[in-house]
Amino acid sequence: MLAQLDGGVAEESRETERKESRLTVGPRAAAQHFKGAGSESYTQKSLGDALFPMLEDALQAEGLIRDISEEVADLEQWSSGELKNSVAPGSLVRISAPGSLFDARYVASSFSAFGAVNVGLQGIGAAPVSTPPPSGKSKQGQGQRRSGSPTPKGAVASPTQLEDSIPDFPDIGGTTGSLLRSFVQISRGIFAPGLHINLTPVAGVLIGARLQEGRQYLDSEADILFARYGTERQEWTLMGSVGSYGTEETAIPEMEFHNPDGSVNRGDFAECMNAQMRNLGRIGFIDLPQYPGFSVVPFAVYRSIPRIGTVSLREN
Repeated sequence: MLAQLDGGVAEESRETERKESRLTVGPRAAAQHFKGAGSESYTQKSLGDALFPMLEDALQAEGLIRDISEEVADLEQWSSGELKNSVAPGSLVRISAPGSLFDARYVASSFSAFGAVNVGLQGIGAAPVSTPPPSGKSKQGQGQRRSGSPTPKGAVASPTQLEDSIPDFPDIGGTTGSLLRSFVQISRGIFAPGLHINLTPVAGVLIGARLQEGRQYLDSEADILFARYGTERQEWTLMGSVGSYGTEETAIPEMEFHNPDGSVNRGDFAECMNAQMRNLGRIGFIDLPQYPGFSVVPFAVYRSIPRIGTVSLREN
């Protein structure tokens, strides 16, 4: 915030004083005597978080970025296809809309904590905490292998997954460890583990961005982020370039990638695989934009701090 207010954060400051006395020797009428003093100051600043507001203002001044907050909030823009025609992939945009954070790792840690608490309560003879099951009842019951138990002889040990942290616990109103593990599996399939920002300007439309770790996009542990910002929808601003729109293809792609001589056409094979991925994205099974929404390659995501006077800061 200081970087934004003061044009950078001071890293080094120096101040020097100078005193000067000079006497010119010569004829009495021409003799001169001079005394003076002066001071100099030097400050070196690190621009830090002031860089992004400077970039945003520069892009705005050059007409290179477009604020489409009003357009994405208009359902007609989506249904008519006008938004896709006017905002092509690669366009630099700024979008302010209701949205929320999502991270499959936080889903796993929350459900793991729920299971651990109930196992602990059972251990001290207290009544378990009841909560409605997320959707219906578990049909897998208690017969599923408990997470963390030894791998059966002859079986290949699978890599540790997020859901493996959820222990089994007694059935509580239809909620079981097996059911919660299933929801974590779905979460990490639909949204690859990591922090996502999902804007939902109108019902049925999602504008999403994956926030890469180490790039200062709300860079903190998932538990800390959700403890600070919660899971509710709130106003967020997302700035970046439009990545891609969700596919409108509905036909199941054909697996045709052979040349007439029977060899594999590498380009056709890659397109076949990509077509399969697009189809999985269309039905929401993998982390790809879903029609009619689009993805954003993020430059920054922030909440604006309420304006006081003419000062507007970005909490990014």
